[in-house]
Amino acid sequence: MKPLRKEDIKQEVFDLYDAYAHNKLERRDFVQRLSVYAVGGLTVPSLMSFLMPNYEDTFLVDKDNPDLDSSFITYNSPKGGGEIKALLSKPKSATGKLPGIVVVHENRGLNPYVEDTARRAALAGFITIAPDALSPLGGYPGNDDKGREMQRTRDRDKMLEDFIAAFDYLKANEHCTGKIGVVGFCFGGWISNMMAVRVPQLAAAVPFYGGQPTDGIAKINAPLMLQYAGLDERVNAGWPAYEEALKEHDKKYKVFFYPDVNHGFHNTSTPRYDKEAAELAWGRTIDFFKENLL
Repeated sequence: MKPLRKEDIKQEVFDLYDAYAHNKLERRDFVQRLSVYAVGGLTVPSLMSFLMPNYEDTFLVDKDNPDLDSSFITYNSPKGGGEIKALLSKPKSATGKLPGIVVVHENRGLNPYVEDTARRAALAGFITIAPDALSPLGGYPGNDDKGREMQRTRDRDKMLEDFIAAFDYLKANEHCTGKIGVVGFCFGGWISNMMAVRVPQLAAAVPFYGGQPTDGIAKINAPLMLQYAGLDERVNAGWPAYEEALKEHDKKYKVFFYPDVNHGFHNTSTPRYDKEAAELAWGRTIDFFKENLL
């Protein structure tokens, strides 16, 4: 049997996975509904295997890259979860202080894809911090399903405090200029939007397919670059009201919709990944940070 390709999978299957990955479907219901699409030689186990993350073969940056200083640290989040573990990365070649980026994970803790993204951002000339909001629960468990289950038990406003505390940690870091942006994905996109509301000194925010704030938009100082997946009806439904509020308060923003791609298109580890859209979006992200943080 030929290996499965993204093109072989109906959009409804990706929609089911999105519902499952965002806690709208229990695993049992997900498997049951998936069985409808197990036809023509496809089996439920083969579909499940294809849809689940593959972290072994999808890194874009070697975690032992000789051009990087990258290691785990802990910092204190007094209003959030207490002691938080985070990946801190910067290019070894840096001779002076660097602008900073807070890299915010999805709804399952600091998994290998987000670590990879933080290292990638560091190689572009930044000092990056990628916190693990699951730290108070023992940290990312090595499994996304378990990670989602764990993250559901934490209050998201407390987790927001953890990422605000990461901003404060970077701002005080001897290797950082104090000009700091944030980029986040899914849940991390919501965090990025909320940090723009909550952190007056934030210098730039790039939410990828993130939920939108409904209050406090007048407080935003940071320029925004908003990245959306064209097929992501769930998140995109909140954009018109957000855009109206941004315009009403004369906020600086850019928005990009990437046609015919799914929520999670930047995540290299699942078949939702779209290389062309992801590389375009990431190039725009780095250019935006260079424009606003350097």
